[in-house]
Amino acid sequence: MLRANPLLQALADGRAIHGVLNAMPSALMVEMAGYAGYDFVILDMEHVCVNPETLEHMVRAAECAGITPLVRVPGPDEGAILRALDCGAMGIVVPRVRGRADAELAVAASRYCPLGRRGVSGGRTTGFGRLPLAQYMEQANRNVLVVAMIEDRDGADAIDDILAVPGIGMVLEGAMDLSQSLGVPGQAQHPAVQEAIAAVARACRARGVPYCAMPRVAGQYAMWRERGVHAFLLGDDRGIAFRALKAHRDNAPGN
Repeated sequence: MLRANPLLQALADGRAIHGVLNAMPSALMVEMAGYAGYDFVILDMEHVCVNPETLEHMVRAAECAGITPLVRVPGPDEGAILRALDCGAMGIVVPRVRGRADAELAVAASRYCPLGRRGVSGGRTTGFGRLPLAQYMEQANRNVLVVAMIEDRDGADAIDDILAVPGIGMVLEGAMDLSQSLGVPGQAQHPAVQEAIAAVARACRARGVPYCAMPRVAGQYAMWRERGVHAFLLGDDRGIAFRALKAHRDNAPGN
């Protein structure tokens, strides 16, 4: 059943928040992220083969562990957004937002009338009827976070139009895809990519929309903090787990 979204309050207060991308479709991994102290987790439906039942279990695990579950849908698609929210996600992350139309679709699909056109259903989102549907709809309109990912030149160029859409609650960069769009594939630290990201962040600050940074090399976390950024996505659990396993193996006694 929908509860207040602590991530929204943290963003409004300007508190430092830290998230992780879930690339291993396991409720156990989500639960571990919560107990490790992360503020939010992005459950990935774009690049990860996860079935709807498993996604729902991962949302439950997030609820139990006190971490805010967001779902990255495959794209600006109303059906995918509806299913993610109906399983209990407290927000959506929409990749490849290229302009105002994509942003408007994402918000409309995430909000009930009069703010949008999200399809109406009950189920676990209302506690199977314990919360009156009208009350749930009003709470959902206040608590669901919509995150726009900027992943190509078109989105970066249209950032002011995207931020002008009411209901866009946060912006997240996608440097690797952006590098392809800018003709330097795989070079997330290329000056052209970094300048595009910086321009997006500046636009967010000017509009008062939270920007979520993804520090990838030493010094970037501190740099973003100096620029007033408070939200951070700190990699994906698959990469974190692999590096931890490899370090454990490499540092085994007697090795």
